[in-house]
Amino acid sequence: MKNVGEAPQEELATGERSTRNRVARSILDHGPSTVADLAGRLGLTQAAVRRHLDTLAHENVVEPREQRVYGARTRGRPAKVFALTDCGRDAFDQSYDKLAADALRWISERHGEEAVVEFARERMAAQAVAYRKAIDAAPAEQRTEALAKALTTDGYAATARTAPVGEQLCQHHCPVAHVAEQYPQLCEAETEIFSALLGTHVQRLATIAHGDGVCTTFIPRNTPQTTDNASASTAGRNPA
Repeated sequence: MKNVGEAPQEELATGERSTRNRVARSILDHGPSTVADLAGRLGLTQAAVRRHLDTLAHENVVEPREQRVYGARTRGRPAKVFALTDCGRDAFDQSYDKLAADALRWISERHGEEAVVEFARERMAAQAVAYRKAIDAAPAEQRTEALAKALTTDGYAATARTAPVGEQLCQHHCPVAHVAEQYPQLCEAETEIFSALLGTHVQRLATIAHGDGVCTTFIPRNTPQTTDNASASTAGRNPA
């Protein structure tokens, strides 16, 4: 990762920049986080975390947001969370965005939108080979967790957590977020593959490409697989 922001020489001596990088990296890995979350993960005081967040916000690396709540909202004021901005994400491993976008634009202009969809599906089908192996090796109750770990290996910093009547697969980083903002077919193909791999209909609740802090996919329990999902499953097993 590139160093986030600039710091005077006296800050370098005290490790201020390094600590700010750790704060930003923790948000990347875990998604939008409260001050308490960051303090607990990094072993810092909440006062220290707030100070680093103030600096990162001033540098347009992070921004405060109202915490998104899925399902019934509890009483009280929603917690404030801090999420990476586009500038903050650029400080990490998001290279070749322009090249990828230019390539997809060329495909679209020369061969039409359907060619972009086909490319997105074949790309995900190829990635799904490794994901399939990880899922097939896991017990039934750990399939979502196995997918999250496989995605993390590919740079998506993914986690799985229990949700009402199902699970949530959360991707805290997206290496192609800027390109997916222009070409949502990439997100749609990914959702299709998740459905195929897990053998159930899934619902995408949020995406980084659309401005959310985390790509969140809801995976219901015991939902029958649809015909479309079965077709996607074949693609996942036999990439073109």
